[in-house]
Amino acid sequence: MNKKLRTCTGALLLTMGLHAQQSPPIHEFSLAQAIDYGGKNSAKVKNALLDYQIQEQSNRATTSQALPQVSGSAGWTDYLQVPVSVAPGKYFGYPNVKLVPIAFATQYSANAGVTLKQVLFDGQVFVGLKARQTALDYYKANQELTEQQLRQNITKVYYQLLLSKVQVQLIDANIARAQELLHNSSEMFKNGFAERLDVDKATVQLTNLQSNKIQVLYNIDYGYLGLKVLMGMPVRDSLTLTDSLTYEMVRQGSLSEAYKYSDRKDYQALEINRKLNQFDIQRYKRQYIPTASLTANYTQTGYGIDFGDITGGKYWYPASYVGLNINIPIFDGFYKDANIRQAKLKLQQTNNNLEAMQISIDNDVKNAQLKFGTALADLDFQKKNMDLATGVYEQTRKKFDQGLGSNTEITSAQTDLIQAQNNYFNALYNAISAKVDYQFAIGKL
Repeated sequence: MNKKLRTCTGALLLTMGLHAQQSPPIHEFSLAQAIDYGGKNSAKVKNALLDYQIQEQSNRATTSQALPQVSGSAGWTDYLQVPVSVAPGKYFGYPNVKLVPIAFATQYSANAGVTLKQVLFDGQVFVGLKARQTALDYYKANQELTEQQLRQNITKVYYQLLLSKVQVQLIDANIARAQELLHNSSEMFKNGFAERLDVDKATVQLTNLQSNKIQVLYNIDYGYLGLKVLMGMPVRDSLTLTDSLTYEMVRQGSLSEAYKYSDRKDYQALEINRKLNQFDIQRYKRQYIPTASLTANYTQTGYGIDFGDITGGKYWYPASYVGLNINIPIFDGFYKDANIRQAKLKLQQTNNNLEAMQISIDNDVKNAQLKFGTALADLDFQKKNMDLATGVYEQTRKKFDQGLGSNTEITSAQTDLIQAQNNYFNALYNAISAKVDYQFAIGKL
């Protein structure tokens, strides 16, 4: 009996353990935490970081060209048939023999050596060394731009979900009011103090609110899926948003007219690209300058009639040399000139793109300022309108409860309140979205 109990208990604990392992992780994130998570897990951001690391390795390859290049070599030869040379026989005391074969090689030979090569001067290599940090800066700017775009998208979706959550709370409150109104209308209809039309109107209003709630809940679920994808979070994980969004938060800050092009990450990347174009021109121009390199070699060569002569080390002989190589370019069919002209044209393109980006940034900032200013004005208007609609509904409700108001009046007041609430939350989201776009436009997001 005890054995069966232990077996059942063990199986239960194993089942609970497996269930716990399968439970999805739970995340409770503020906006800052969501952005931080996205920065660490978004595939786009991770690939941008890999681009930077790839350039680091490319820089190492460039640096290696200026460092000594050392290589070793070893060889072994076993002549199955030793090669021979011939000489006239009279030179060896054989006047009657026309040619005498002579073997100058041994059957066995071996060699081992080391070679050193060092660039003394190469203009292209030196330009490449100077351009290393600039190339890293370019990929760093692209990485920061990718992170900034991610922050922009996560912030918008995050705040949209916050507003949707508050919207559901208001819908629930409106549903409670509509249910109470339907109950009161039904009771008044039963007692002959209301028409069937009043009950139908209350029913329609309640149904519309319930339908609206279903749609809002769907949008929230869909929004959470989109936010998880943006952040690089597994869809099965549980995510809860802990921040809040208020009217006062949106109103914080001001629309400053001062901004700098260099604050924009995309502009920074283009400026760095211009520097890289200039390095290309320098690199191609340096091809006209002679290059110089040093070569040194040390080799040991062994010979033997039999295998033991090689392994015994008796007939090994050293050889070494040091050489200076100078390469002077004379004429290449205008190849270098074509490369220089091409690099200059690319630099001109980059300059044109910089001028165009300045115009584009001015346009982005101006549009964002207009959009944000308009959104704030509309937000103020919609807030006042919602407060007014709330007051009208409360007064109408009091009159209705006291028997001084009609069912039509309370239904109309509630409809106006619901519309005012929807307009306010739309205006609130438009304002925070416009604020995010403005901060992105001036490079301060």
